[in-house]
Amino acid sequence: MFCLAVCLGMFAQTDTERRYELLFHEAMLERQKGHHDATFDLLTRCLELRPNASETCFFLAQYYAQMKQTDKAVELFKRAADLSPDNITYMETLGRSYIGKEQYADAIPVFEKMYEQDKSREELLETIYRLYIQEKDFKKAIDVLDRMETIDGKSERISLAKSALYVQMGDHQSAVEAVKALSEEHPYDMNYRTLYANTLMGNGQSDAAYEVLMSVLSEEPDNAKAQQSLRTYFIQMEDEVAVDSITQRILMNRATDTEDKAYMLRQLIGENERSGGDSTSVLNIFNQMLAQPNPAVEIAMLKAAYMDLKQMPRDSIATALELVLQMAPDYAPARLQLVQFAWEADDDARIISLCQAARQYNPEEMAFYYYQGMAYYRSDDKDHALEAFQNGISVINDDSSPEIVSDFYAVMGDILFQKDRKREAFAAYDSCLQWKPDNISCMNNYAYYLSLKGENLDKAEEMSFKTIKAEPKNATYLDTYAWILFMQGRYAEARIYIDQALQNDSTIGAVVTEHAGDIYAMAGDIEGAVSLWQQALAQDPDNKLIARKIKRKKYIKQ
Repeated sequence: MFCLAVCLGMFAQTDTERRYELLFHEAMLERQKGHHDATFDLLTRCLELRPNASETCFFLAQYYAQMKQTDKAVELFKRAADLSPDNITYMETLGRSYIGKEQYADAIPVFEKMYEQDKSREELLETIYRLYIQEKDFKKAIDVLDRMETIDGKSERISLAKSALYVQMGDHQSAVEAVKALSEEHPYDMNYRTLYANTLMGNGQSDAAYEVLMSVLSEEPDNAKAQQSLRTYFIQMEDEVAVDSITQRILMNRATDTEDKAYMLRQLIGENERSGGDSTSVLNIFNQMLAQPNPAVEIAMLKAAYMDLKQMPRDSIATALELVLQMAPDYAPARLQLVQFAWEADDDARIISLCQAARQYNPEEMAFYYYQGMAYYRSDDKDHALEAFQNGISVINDDSSPEIVSDFYAVMGDILFQKDRKREAFAAYDSCLQWKPDNISCMNNYAYYLSLKGENLDKAEEMSFKTIKAEPKNATYLDTYAWILFMQGRYAEARIYIDQALQNDSTIGAVVTEHAGDIYAMAGDIEGAVSLWQQALAQDPDNKLIARKIKRKKYIKQ
């Protein structure tokens, strides 16, 4: 009987194992097919059959994590890792899960164990170090940095990190010693000695820092980092004469990074402004720096920006910008500012010249095509204007400014209509409104030109109405809307809006006045129409059509 019971138990166990294997295999197949609901159900049944199956715990935990049931997920990840302690994937997933729940204290032993199992994975030390920082266990964090140093040797990053942690612990002397050890290990590296001096200064040991810096500069007089640290020392000592002297040395030092020079110049400008804003000394420094061989274009541009800040004469600023272009012809910001100066001065020839050069050096910069096209347009050179705009459109991309692109197409539409290329003009207007649907100037012109051709008046009326809603006192927009209503035969409404146009236009042109007369005539007010036509004829004496309207006392379609 005993043997029979044992055999039955073994058979039952084998049957359970077989059922588990079949269910788990089926679960993995469903998982590969992306049938996640079925997979979850199968894995749940697997766990019931074998609660200590690490692989089931692991895969099921992933589903709980996706379902935002993080506590259950972590519980199962931990069970999987405990059941298979040599499985690095299980361990790392558990550790990351603890981090995700900000359970840093629980994550630390997991990652420590992983590192003990595989010391080739040095990145794990970085994770352990950050976890100790999160737990504010600075002593343990320093221990980790010591381990890193054992592997890689001393480095600036590790030494500074250790120094900062010692400061956090209130152990300032150890903070200094950490950087000093780095300096002593690399006695011929002046940067490390300068770093040591900076640490001394930060610890209040200014005299010792000064000695270190002077030793560095005695060996390398042009060491820019040491000079900058010495400037900090003189600022702490409130020695203004020494500060000015070392500042001059740093700015004239060819070994100083351009970025550092620019930063220091901005500091000087700020200090100068706070002390009265005398630009003479600042400009003198700029001039000295730019007189050196191969000056940096950034310094030349900063000088121009400073002159602009001080509201110096435009000619002087322009000269500074031209120097920038001599140094770097492809420096688009300087050229663009010169173009803007010329635009404000209505110097179209200068704009065209600057933009033509820009198209050689900065062919991808759309703004130059825009300004050149506008300058040609203002000069009534429509052919060259159209060519500039069309070339500009060729460089449009997803990052282009919608405002500029919209204006490109809007002006192109105006030019094309004036050249009697109506269909191309209307296509350009459509493109304009795709880029900027609220370009009301374009909508006004588009609507007006449609009305002149008597085409698509419903679309014209819709666009024109948007313009007067946006600017209800704009006489041009009111005239356009009134004229479209007139073309639709809505004379009484047209008269309301043309009257508003007349009221809001201090310098009424002949076209608007003639429109008003036409509208009055068709609205039944012939006397008022004749009066308006007479005003229009006085403004445009050669207009024979207006004269005929007055003579016949009726509206005559052009």
